[in-house]
Amino acid sequence: MTNATNSQQPLVKLTDVNKHFGSLHVLQDINLEVAKGEVVVVVGPSGSGKSTLCRTINRLETIDSGSITIDGQELPEEGRALAKLRADVGMVFQSFNLFAHKTILENVMLGPIKVRGAKAADAKTEALTLLERVGIAAQADKYPAQLSGGQQQRVAIARSLAMRPKIMLFDEPTSALDPEMINEVLDVMEGLARDGMTMIAVTHEMGFARKAANRVVFMADGVIHEIQEPEPFFTAPKTERARDFLSKILTH
Repeated sequence: MTNATNSQQPLVKLTDVNKHFGSLHVLQDINLEVAKGEVVVVVGPSGSGKSTLCRTINRLETIDSGSITIDGQELPEEGRALAKLRADVGMVFQSFNLFAHKTILENVMLGPIKVRGAKAADAKTEALTLLERVGIAAQADKYPAQLSGGQQQRVAIARSLAMRPKIMLFDEPTSALDPEMINEVLDVMEGLARDGMTMIAVTHEMGFARKAANRVVFMADGVIHEIQEPEPFFTAPKTERARDFLSKILTH
């Protein structure tokens, strides 16, 4: 799939984005555009700035310079405008962040009722549909502690989808899971990709990157070293840094 053409503005656009943590320059002049319906997977060694990049897109991390726009709108600083933007940007983290005292169904219903002002009956119908979509409708009346990590992460995805976001951000969503649970979460993500959801995913799962991505962004030391379609990236990376990274992870 090609990148956004001039006739359609990118859904997400980062321009000359810089971010420091103290003296550490974690994002260095980052430029990236993501088209509507595109799946971009961000890979690279630990500490390369991947998660920070993801977190700046819904302003969980502020930036020092540059600009980030979503659907043509620059990221607001704070207040209601920021809350509205965050409702348009779904985010799934390593940790599931579910409310322990609420059922799975209630967890998924909460956002649409509180933020979007949905009626409870409508929110419930939508939540059940989404739990079906992620394969855990049968667990609707259970509490998070009664579910496996993989099931909880699928609830977290359903909860984000309930807000009807324009884009979904995934920040290493499988890294806290046991190996046998990883695929059930990746399967859901692949389904979303097939359905046309715009996604930016930070992940160590190269099989997912190869299968689901339209483009792979390779980051190291706070810099984007290359952006390629999956096949050329995995078979013939352009930069020495990417070749070194792939040689270490693809040999096992």
